[in-house]
Amino acid sequence: MSTPAERDFDELVDSDPDAQSGDDVALGGSRLDDWWERLGPRWQRILGWSGPVLVVIVAAATRLWNLGNPKTLIFDETFYVKDAWSLIHLGYEAQWPAESDPMFNAGQVNGYLTDPSFIVHPPLGKWIIGIGMQIFGGDNPVGWRISTAIVGILAVVLLMLIARYLFKSVLLATVAGLLMAIEGNAIVMSRIALLDNSVMFLALLGFGAILLDRRWTSQRLGRWVARREGTQRSIDWGPALWWRPWLILAGLAFGLTASVKWSGLYFLASFAVYTLVVDAVARRRAGIGFWVTGTIFRQGPATFLLTVPIAVAGYLATWAGWFASSNGYYRYWADASAGNAWTGPLAWVPHTIQSFWHFETAVYSYHVNEMRPHGYQANPLTWLFMVRPTSMFYQGDAAGVNGCAFSDCGTSITGLANPIIWWAATAAVLYLLYRLVRYREWRVGLILAGVAAGYLPWLLYLNRTVFQFYTIAFEPYMLLALTFVIGLILGSARDPRWKRTSGIRIVGIFLGIAALLSVFFWPLWAGIQLDYWYLASHWWLPTWR
Repeated sequence: MSTPAERDFDELVDSDPDAQSGDDVALGGSRLDDWWERLGPRWQRILGWSGPVLVVIVAAATRLWNLGNPKTLIFDETFYVKDAWSLIHLGYEAQWPAESDPMFNAGQVNGYLTDPSFIVHPPLGKWIIGIGMQIFGGDNPVGWRISTAIVGILAVVLLMLIARYLFKSVLLATVAGLLMAIEGNAIVMSRIALLDNSVMFLALLGFGAILLDRRWTSQRLGRWVARREGTQRSIDWGPALWWRPWLILAGLAFGLTASVKWSGLYFLASFAVYTLVVDAVARRRAGIGFWVTGTIFRQGPATFLLTVPIAVAGYLATWAGWFASSNGYYRYWADASAGNAWTGPLAWVPHTIQSFWHFETAVYSYHVNEMRPHGYQANPLTWLFMVRPTSMFYQGDAAGVNGCAFSDCGTSITGLANPIIWWAATAAVLYLLYRLVRYREWRVGLILAGVAAGYLPWLLYLNRTVFQFYTIAFEPYMLLALTFVIGLILGSARDPRWKRTSGIRIVGIFLGIAALLSVFFWPLWAGIQLDYWYLASHWWLPTWR
C-alpha cells in the first residue's frame, strides 16, 4: 500500500474545484450518453478514435488541397524560399540579382550569386523549407510550401496528443484538433512558406515535454519524500533532480525553436521560470522545509544545466552550413581587417566564434531597430482582437481575365482567423486568468504560460514593425484554453440531464457555426477567385481590407 507521498501529486492537490461527487447530484446525463453506453467498449473505442482520424484528414485537406496556388512567390516567400534554395546548395544564404522573383517564378531557380546575403533569422526554418524543395524541385510551388504544410498537419496531431494528456479525454482532444484544423490563421500559415509555422510546432513540442516533465518530476519527488519518511530530519532543502529526460527534450525543442526565429528564446526563458515555480510548489506540498530556497539554490542550477546547454547546442548545430562554408556572411570577419579580432581577456576565443558573435550582434541590432512602416503591421495590443490581419496576396481581375466570370474579381490570401474561434479563444484566455487567480489549477497555469511565452514579450516592442500572423506561435495555447472552457460547458455524464443536454447543445451549435464560418472564409485562405462584391463581404471590419 503506497503512502500519500508516493502518490502522484496531481491526484492529491489538483482536483477540479467545481467537480461534484456522485452523492451531490442525481445521476443524469443526456440521451447521447445513454446511446454511448449501449454501444459497448469495442464500438466506443472504434468511434472514439475515428474522431481524431477524421480531424487529421480535415487538417490534411485544408492544408494540401491546391497547395501550388498561386504559382508565384507571395509575401515574405520572396526571402525564405530563395534563401532556402541557396542554403541547401551553398550551405549559406546567398544574394540574388535585383528583381529576381519573375525569373524564379518562371522556373529559373539557379540564378543565385555566390556572394553571401545578410539574413535576419537563423537557418533551421529555411532548412525545413529546403527539404520540400529538394523533393519536389525548386521550380515547383508545391515544393516551396509542402514542408510548411506537413508541419501544420503534425501540429494538429501534436495538439490532440497534448489535449488528450492534459484533459484525459479523447473527445476534448478531438475538439482541440478540430478547432486548429479548421482555423484560418493556422491554415494560411500552413499554406505559405514562412518560418512562423515551424516556430509554433517546435515550441508546442517543448510545451508537451514540459507537461510530461511535470508528472515525471512529481512522481520522483514523491518517491524521494517517501524514502525520507520516518527520519529525524524535518528541515531539508530537498533533492536536486538531475535526471529529467523530458526537461532535456524541452530545452532542445526550445533551442530549435530559437533556431527558426529568436522569439523561441522567450519560450525557453518563460518555461524555465514556470518549471522553477512548479518545482517550488511541489516541494512545499511535499512538506520539504525551505522549499523556496531549495528550489532556487538546489534545483535551480540543475534546471539551468538541463535546458540551456542543450538549447545552445541545438541552436549552433543548425548553423553547421555556415561554419562549414568559406563564404558565409561575416564568416571571416575577425580576420578581415586589423582591429576586428578581440583583444585582452577574450583574445583566446577562436576567430570563427568571434565572427559568429559579430554576425549575431548585427542581426540583433537590425531587429531592435526595425521600425519601417508597413501597410499591414499590427500593434501587439490588438492581436487578441484580430484588428489588422495580414494580406499575403491579392490579385484583381476584370471580366474575362484569368477566368473571371463577373464584372470584377478578386483573389486574396489573408491571414484572417476564423472570427468565432479566435474571439471565443480570447474570451477563454481572459476567463482562465480569472480562474487561475481563484482556483490555482495547474492545467490553467500551464496553458496560460504558453500564451504568455508567445505573446507578452511582444508588448515590449510596441513600436517595432510586427504582424498579426505572429500569433500563430501561441495560437495552440489559446485553442487549449477554449477547449478547457468547452469541457466545462459539456460537463460529464454524471450531471443532471438538463445541464448535460444544454451543454452538449451549446457546444454543438458553437462548433457548427465555426465550421460554417470556415467554409465561408475558405476562399480567402486558399486564394480562390471570387466576385469582388462577395470577396468584400468577408471584410467585417474596415481594417480587414
